[in-house]
Amino acid sequence: MDLSKLRAGLTGSAELLVGSEHTAPSIGSGVIPVLGTPVMINLMEAAALAAAEHLLPPGHQSLGIHLDVRHIAATPIGMRVRATAELTQVDGRTLTFRVDARDDKETIGDGAHQRVVVNVARFDQRVQAKAATAN
Repeated sequence: MDLSKLRAGLTGSAELLVGSEHTAPSIGSGVIPVLGTPVMINLMEAAALAAAEHLLPPGHQSLGIHLDVRHIAATPIGMRVRATAELTQVDGRTLTFRVDARDDKETIGDGAHQRVVVNVARFDQRVQAKAATAN
């Protein structure tokens, strides 16, 4: 698998206008109607995908394998959030990103995220084999 197009310094971003469906109560992660941490994490993952996914060989995609983030400030409904990801290391099939998220006022989260590149067909075969033995 040729990952030579993936180099440290690649960046990606993803944005979201916070609606009631993105709040902690709506997704079951709290009671205060502010951006839920799982939604912020999803946005960070989307930013990492935007940085690298389009450079993967045909038939391959990346899967999240590790996340170490802080959610340090609340974001109310109606505010825009932008997550960014910078590829900091390529180690074999493992991609490491520095991620952060900001709302219209301040940084709301930051951390690190790792993804591994897989062959989609082989990965799907393993998942289907696992599902067949689940019963």
